[in-house]
Parts: sequence; C-alpha cells; structure tokens
Amino acid sequence: MADLIHPKVLKGFRDILPQDEILRSQLIEKITKVYRSFGFVPIDTPVLEYSEILLRKSNGETEKQVFRFLDNGNRDVALRFDLTVPFARFTAEHESELYFPFKRYHISKVWRGEKPQAGRYREFVQCDIDTVGSDSAATDFEILSLMKAAFEEIGVKDITIHVNHRGIFNRFLKKIGSSEKSEEILRSVDKLAKVGKEEVKNELVEYTGSKEKAEEILKYISGNKDFLSTLDMLEEMAGGIESDTKRMREIFEMMKASGIEASFVLDPSITRGLDYYTGIVYETFLNELPSIGSVCSGGRYDNLAGLYTKTHLPGVGASIGLDRLIAGLEQLGKLEKKGSYLDAEIFCLDKALSIHYQKVASMLRDKEINTEVFPDDKKMGHQYAYCESKTIPWGIIIEEKDAQSNKINLKNLSTREIFESLSVEDAAQKILQSKRKID
Repeated sequence: MADLIHPKVLKGFRDILPQDEILRSQLIEKITKVYRSFGFVPIDTPVLEYSEILLRKSNGETEKQVFRFLDNGNRDVALRFDLTVPFARFTAEHESELYFPFKRYHISKVWRGEKPQAGRYREFVQCDIDTVGSDSAATDFEILSLMKAAFEEIGVKDITIHVNHRGIFNRFLKKIGSSEKSEEILRSVDKLAKVGKEEVKNELVEYTGSKEKAEEILKYISGNKDFLSTLDMLEEMAGGIESDTKRMREIFEMMKASGIEASFVLDPSITRGLDYYTGIVYETFLNELPSIGSVCSGGRYDNLAGLYTKTHLPGVGASIGLDRLIAGLEQLGKLEKKGSYLDAEIFCLDKALSIHYQKVASMLRDKEINTEVFPDDKKMGHQYAYCESKTIPWGIIIEEKDAQSNKINLKNLSTREIFESLSVEDAAQKILQSKRKID
C-alpha cells in the first residue's frame, strides 16, 4: 500500500464544517434579502483576471498581496483580491448591455496573501454592493442606509459607521502644500488605529518634510465632536464651503430624515488606503469589539471604471467582510450554530417499517417540514446522539401499531416532552408553530 498523503490545508486557508457553513449561508441569505430589497441585482465574474486588469490602479502593498502566476498559456494572471476592480472591468466590457444607474451585488470569495490573524484569512468572502452611473448624494446615502439595514437584518444593531470625504481631505492637503504626497499621507493616516499617533506623526513628518504640517494633519484627523461640528471644522481647515462639504451635509440630512443618524459619526481619520476612492468613504465597527477592525467598508470611486472605458461612470459601493464579521460575533458569543437544516428526524425502530417511514417523511416535507429518516435500526441512544449532533429539534417515533392507524408520536428533543398519537397534519402544525416562535 502506498504511503498515505498527510491531509492539510495551506496557511491562511481553511475547511469549513457544516455548522459553520450553515451559519455563513444563513447570514448570506439575510444580507442578500436586504440587497434585493434596495433594487440590487446579482452578477458574477471569474476568479482569475489578467494581472494588468487587477493591478493597473493599485499601490505596491496590493501587489505584494496578490496571488499572481503564469498560466499554462504563459499568460500573466492573478486571483482577484477584491470584487470592485473586476466589477469595473465588467461594467466597461458590458456597458452596452447594462442600464444605468446599474446596481449590482456580488457575494463571493477573494484572495489576498497577507499575514493571517484573528478574523483575517487569505481566502475569504466579501458581500459587495455597488451603484455605477450616478454621482448623487442619494446614491451615497442609499449605500449607507443599506449597510445599516443589512446589519439590522442579521441582528447586529450595536454598530457605528464612521464616514469621511476624501475630497475634503485632499483640499486640506492642497491648502497646506502637501498634495503631491497625498497617497502616502492617506495610507499613513489610514494606519492610525493600528500603529498609534506617534508612528503616524513620524511618517507624516517624513512625507511632508515639516513637523508643523504633520501636526496640522493630526489636528485635522482628530475631530471627535458631533457630525455637523466636525464638518464645520473640516470645512474651515480645507478652505471653506465646496461641493464636498455640501454633499456631506445633504447626506446627513437624509440620515436624520430616515432616523438612522445615531449610527453614524464623521471621522476624518477614515481615509481608506486604496487609492481609487475619490469621495465619501466609510468603515463599520462593532461597538463591543472595535479591536477586530472594520467589518464593512467602502466609498465612492468616480474614476475607477475610467481605466477600461472612455464613458464617465461614477460609482459608489460597500463590502461586508463576512469572515471577519463572523469572527467578531463569535468572540462576542452572539452566534448560535446549527448542525443541519432539519426540523425532524424519523427514528428507525423497525426495518420492516422503512417504507412507511419514507411515506411519512414525504408527507411532512410536503408541509414544509425538513425531515429525514434514520437509515438503520441502531440503538436509540445512538440515534438520539445523532440528532443532538445535528441540532434536530423534533424526533418522530412510529411503531407498528402507529403505522396501522396512521398516527405518529412527536418528541421535543430538548424538553423530552412527547405528544402521542398525532396525525401527520397535527404534528406538522405543532412543528411549524415552534419554528415561528424561534424565528
């Protein structure tokens, strides 16, 4: 016999067991429901793209993280590192087939070769939404409102969404004479929460060549007042009223009109490191666990599609990092895992009744009760343990006398309560009632 190959997965990758995949699927279903309710439609794109497509508008750090190689045809290709750049390529390639503004959602895997850590893997799922073809405050606000609604739907209410506007920050940098180093400054500021004020200050001194300018930038990003007071400060430091500050005031008024303004703060330290953002940017934090980082982020990227088409297609979008969100909620003990989607298990007490068991299972499924039949007449302790491992709430016991009278015995596997001699219809009704209470 040949030597066995040791089963293992690559560092930063993982297998996902049923209870974890069920949880992920349930969250995706809820998020998808909200995306659709706002009028977004699904698309899909290849996991592999030409490297020049993915990396034309990226910084050096992004290139270090990309899984890039030559394929069998000696083509330079890479695994997508996000869903936004492929979407820009998709929009340009299918421009004549789309209607604008075009609102899409895309929930799929992406790959980044960064250092694995808590809630951060090299293969992970992003839940993206984007609108292209409109440069309005309404589309900016719609994404923010949708983000809030998506977290509400999955039962995560204690969040704060930090928003900022890159345009205001760029005006400020131009005013103090540091616009030529804007990309470096933006990336430095974006690391503030990770590396601390002193390290960012040292980098800013290096980029601006001035301690005074570095301190002015730190003053700019330190806004911690209410939304409008912070906006007033940023507006003054940037040189006065312009379309960018007008846009932020309009968005805030929409938040107030919708009654969701309490979940948003204007945070000038939020810059988003990717250089394709041009307008509003945002990041979402779990208030009980801010250390895990942003679980949903995005912004406006008016020039991204311009890499692939001459048509001006302004865009705005956001992405929920599903794996990091789950890691955070697990740390907070806010997730309940299930071992299956089953509502009921028909126990196998007598192999001679196998055909009848299947008949009852079919009748229950017709009544929207997820049901399976245990296939072997093993000891009941084994069958109960099986149900427990799959978190099946109801057990169905059918003996020969029950089969003759077309009755079943229903057992609540949590409370051990038994309801004897029920019709299939009555048993189904009782199971459905319990499901509604849980939902």
